[in-house]
Amino acid sequence: MQRFAVWIERLKGNLNLVRDYASLLGGSAGRLVLSLAYFVSIANGLSVGDFGLFATASATGIVLSRIAGFGFVSPLYRVATVRRRLVGTYTAGLIVAFILSLPLVAIAAAGFYVTFFKGEMSIGAFAAVVLAEVVFWRALEVVVIVNNGLGRFMRGAIIVIAGSAIRAVAAVGFVMIGDGSLVQWALAYAGANAVAAGFAVIAYYPRQRLRLRPALYLARWRDSVSVASAEIIFYLQSELDKLLVLSLGGPQMAGIYAILMRLIDLTALPIRSFNTMIVQKLMRTPEWLTQWRIRWGIEAAVAAVSVAGLGFLGGVLHVFPTALGKNVAEAAPLVLLALFVPAFRNLVEYESELLYARGRTGIRAMILAVVGLIKAALLIVLLRAAPQTEIWIFGLNGLFLVLWIVSAAATYAAFDWTAPPAARSARRLTPAQQPGE
Repeated sequence: MQRFAVWIERLKGNLNLVRDYASLLGGSAGRLVLSLAYFVSIANGLSVGDFGLFATASATGIVLSRIAGFGFVSPLYRVATVRRRLVGTYTAGLIVAFILSLPLVAIAAAGFYVTFFKGEMSIGAFAAVVLAEVVFWRALEVVVIVNNGLGRFMRGAIIVIAGSAIRAVAAVGFVMIGDGSLVQWALAYAGANAVAAGFAVIAYYPRQRLRLRPALYLARWRDSVSVASAEIIFYLQSELDKLLVLSLGGPQMAGIYAILMRLIDLTALPIRSFNTMIVQKLMRTPEWLTQWRIRWGIEAAVAAVSVAGLGFLGGVLHVFPTALGKNVAEAAPLVLLALFVPAFRNLVEYESELLYARGRTGIRAMILAVVGLIKAALLIVLLRAAPQTEIWIFGLNGLFLVLWIVSAAATYAAFDWTAPPAARSARRLTPAQQPGE
């Protein structure tokens, strides 16, 4: 009878997990459709070169948004997950941290502009795109993160869909009535993100009194800085390729590459919903994911979904090259050449989330730094050794394979080394001996 009760409890837990993932996946599916509409509109509304500049500036803004707040969104998320009554207190801390970080963000943004964009893109357009990512879209992401921490996954999905819809409407409007200039689109993009952020904060942020408690924040500063460092490094190594292609190949090549990588990014949306569930499960049950058959099973599933997504998209574009517009048609023959890139790319992101869930943010940052340096070095070699677009795009499969091997080896070594005693003991038991079996 007791075994039956345990089985029922496990079934309930699994059903709740499926329900929560379905909510997250619903948000991703909605965002996928809207992101596709947004992407098609902008990729064809701007010239290929201007799209490359916009995509690279947006990627820069995403990196800078991880400096903003000094990573204090991580303690806020942990509190929302396990100590909900402190959400208002930690929200106040995040606001203060964000204000204090703005001068550093501005200095970093100026450095990026001078190094990569001066002479190619006006400073006004660059500032508008960075503002949209650092202030407005990051605010929306914080609202989603807090709601996910509270277990309100449906609200998080609604926010994501609404934000993506607002950006898609702005993109379609720009194509219909805009003048096709990068400056006008940058301003429209900033405005759309501001509207989306305002909607998210007003409609869905938890209503709690804001209270400043510096003593609590100081106790969390190491975790915050480690998370900020890891996220900056992660997004820098993730987006560095766009900057390198822009600097080595110019706006036109950057545009082709940005179109290709945007299509690859679309395959990651359902994977990121899955990552959210994995992180929460590991936070609550640290002994989970100790068996290698589970680890490799999850990795294989992530890879299979990623390859299938790009394979389907590439197949459609192979048969109908202009299905997503004339500018995207220029990159259509290249999509299937990068078939395995999303698998390795998404796996590196998944493995990074495992270490975050385990609280090993310092090790996570170091691994991401190594991966980023290897990626930069290999990409420079690849671009110089094979300047023909088809050859270096195909070479990206091998490049990302190397990154995955390095990431997986380092992540699981750190994961096992940092496993709590209970998890290490459980790993030495046979399945029949493990508690609860």
